[in-house]
Amino acid sequence: MKKVPYSVDAGLIGGAGLLIFICLAGVLAPWLAPHDPLAMDLSNRLSSPGWTYPFGTDHLGRCILSRIIYGIRISAVFAVLVMICTFLISLPVGLLTGYLRGRTDHLFMRFIDGMLAIPDIVLTIAIVGLLGPGFVNMAIAIILVRWANYVRFIRSLVLKVRKEDYILSARMSGNSHLRIMRRYILPEIFSPLAVFGALDTGKIVLAMAGLSFLGLGTQPPTPEWGIMLHDAAGYFQIAPHVMVFPGLAIMFFVFGCQLVSGRFSRRHTAAVKEV
Repeated sequence: MKKVPYSVDAGLIGGAGLLIFICLAGVLAPWLAPHDPLAMDLSNRLSSPGWTYPFGTDHLGRCILSRIIYGIRISAVFAVLVMICTFLISLPVGLLTGYLRGRTDHLFMRFIDGMLAIPDIVLTIAIVGLLGPGFVNMAIAIILVRWANYVRFIRSLVLKVRKEDYILSARMSGNSHLRIMRRYILPEIFSPLAVFGALDTGKIVLAMAGLSFLGLGTQPPTPEWGIMLHDAAGYFQIAPHVMVFPGLAIMFFVFGCQLVSGRFSRRHTAAVKEV
């Protein structure tokens, strides 16, 4: 096995730095936000960016910058928590179906294929429509929709790893199935899972923003990026800043996730080629 030379990846550092900066801004929101994100001042409604309001104000005179900063706590943190919950549900299922195989695996994967045949956004909207709009229901809907993608991806990784010679050696050495999955398979698939998780976090932010924009997710007056876009839609022509800045916040977060996942993917591929 050749040793992969270490090199500084500017894209990875930049993406990670951008995400860390955004998350820190959310943690320090009470100290960084110049105004109360819920405070209304109708005398300053739709004000252009300036010294008092760096990103301007919305249709109710609320500080857009403050709402974006506080919105990090909901948009970014929510996406990470949903991704972690989905992994916790999908990881044991994907490991067991990929490792044990059999008729149960075949029937279960046909069920997964049926779920994946429906577009994610359509199924998510249907579930939220049944459960009702709201933050918790939106989280449940996204988890119920995205877990099938996670199971299929994890299962494909396990199917590839279980064919390796060292897995056969582990079986012949008397290791239990649980020990093989925990000690030999799980560490091997961790890097691709990190790539998938980083990429999917950005997709979850987009899904959440889309649901809130349609009025099915977070409800006013909560400072959240998607609901900010929803509130600003009617004022875009006369005050474009009310929609531009929340859109940029979503774009930068998704861009950071794309950078991290893309660079991790390239480094993992390079490491595999060197083996």
